[in-house]
Amino acid sequence: MRANAFTRALSVAAALAMIANPTPAAAAGEWPARALTLVVPFAAGGGTDVMARILAGPMAEVLGQDVIIENVTGAGGMVGSAHVARAQPDGYTILFGSRSAAIDMTLYKHPSYSLQNDLSPIVLVADQPTILVARKDLSVDGLREFMIHLKHNSGAMRMGSAGIGSTGFVDCAIFNGMVGVTVQAIPYRGSGPAMQDLIGGHFDYMCTISGSAAGPLQNDMIKPIAVFTKDRVPALPNVPTAIEQGLEFEASTWSGLFAPMGTPSAIIKKVHDAAVWAMQSSAVQERLAKNATYIVPLEHRSTKYFEGIIGPEIEKNAGPLKAAGMAVD
Repeated sequence: MRANAFTRALSVAAALAMIANPTPAAAAGEWPARALTLVVPFAAGGGTDVMARILAGPMAEVLGQDVIIENVTGAGGMVGSAHVARAQPDGYTILFGSRSAAIDMTLYKHPSYSLQNDLSPIVLVADQPTILVARKDLSVDGLREFMIHLKHNSGAMRMGSAGIGSTGFVDCAIFNGMVGVTVQAIPYRGSGPAMQDLIGGHFDYMCTISGSAAGPLQNDMIKPIAVFTKDRVPALPNVPTAIEQGLEFEASTWSGLFAPMGTPSAIIKKVHDAAVWAMQSSAVQERLAKNATYIVPLEHRSTKYFEGIIGPEIEKNAGPLKAAGMAVD
């Protein structure tokens, strides 16, 4: 009797010790136990998609599970964002979101999700300037000539974009308003397919993030008009800024990771730490820099920082949209 009681006591003590101090294998097995899906709300081949793919491999190394890219496209990024917002908050479905998510909240009269209530910010990754580019054979040289040509030929000009609600669509619409023109807009499901058609000469111009324009510009496949930043982009030193060409206009797009609201904080932290580890890799930074994409500074990489900018970003983007009377049912 005493021996049995002693044995039972030892068993209970051992079980309690295992709970209090799980083995590394047991602790790691809690999460993730399978592959993660990183949702990109735009078609493959664009700057956002390329950035996500560059980060996915190093993140998988840290997490010990594959990070699979899934392109869920439509409505300028809103379809993919809403898809993640409705996913189970278990950490296995993550959004590679962008400024377009903040735009959705104002541009669409009835957005299919709430950026502030349905998605939980994890980490800000990068900020990419907007670049205005044109088909290679457009007979203009520089921003001033382009604006004159646009004004005199607005009825015949066609503007492509990554989709209604995408940052490039909004930035070009604001730019068109500054010029005083309305042109035919051709929305795609991402900057990748849009860029292919611009290279093919199927429309005249587009605004897009630097990561989408870098390759075609470096290979002389499209015509640079202006980058909407104060300084030139290091990877594209021959593309002049709008400011140096006489137009005071700045525009850029941030990108970052989100999880469905309600995802446990411990999982948020693991995804955050894996992403930051990847962002700190010199190999990742070099690959992104070649694609005209630059990681945010250290002080902007905390979850708290990212949480703090979402509300202001929605408000900041709402101003120009309302002023331009832009709204989508």
